[in-house]
Amino acid sequence: AEPIPETSKQPFTDGEVASVWKIADQEWVDSVLVLLYGGWRISELLGLKAEDVDLEKKLITAGVKTKSGKGRIVPIHSKIQFIIENRVRQHNKGYLFSKDGKKLTSTQYYTIWNPIMKQLGFEHTPHECRHTFRSRLDSAGANKVCIDLMMGHKSKEVGERVYTHKTLQELREAIELITR
Repeated sequence: AEPIPETSKQPFTDGEVASVWKIADQEWVDSVLVLLYGGWRISELLGLKAEDVDLEKKLITAGVKTKSGKGRIVPIHSKIQFIIENRVRQHNKGYLFSKDGKKLTSTQYYTIWNPIMKQLGFEHTPHECRHTFRSRLDSAGANKVCIDLMMGHKSKEVGERVYTHKTLQELREAIELITR
């Protein structure tokens, strides 16, 4: 087997995540937190609609790219519950993260992202939030199948893929292992 190539992606450190929280009241910083605590791809974040959110069950059903990625269920982490609730209230019809009611492109989102990162003194990409989500779940000891399901990845183990049906409660317990 080929060695896995080194990735140039750097997950956020816990200290960096804490720094994002410190400016959470600023416009659009909530989008960074949703990426960090939801593991979404940038295109998925920008495609999230109010109708994808079930506030009662505290989950989001969305996703793109692959069969495993589409329509996946990601519980809303308790730390960002208020953010999702606010966004649903503001955009009860349409996209949660939009500008003047219009869906943003990834390129347009970078014009929002870059100044936030500059202010924080970070050189992260939105995709590094996804890496951060995965590595934080992994470090916290989350079940690998739960991680794959929330990331929209096909589980590597055929046995796990075929025989494991994770419940929403198991996914919720896994996501809540991220405590900072």
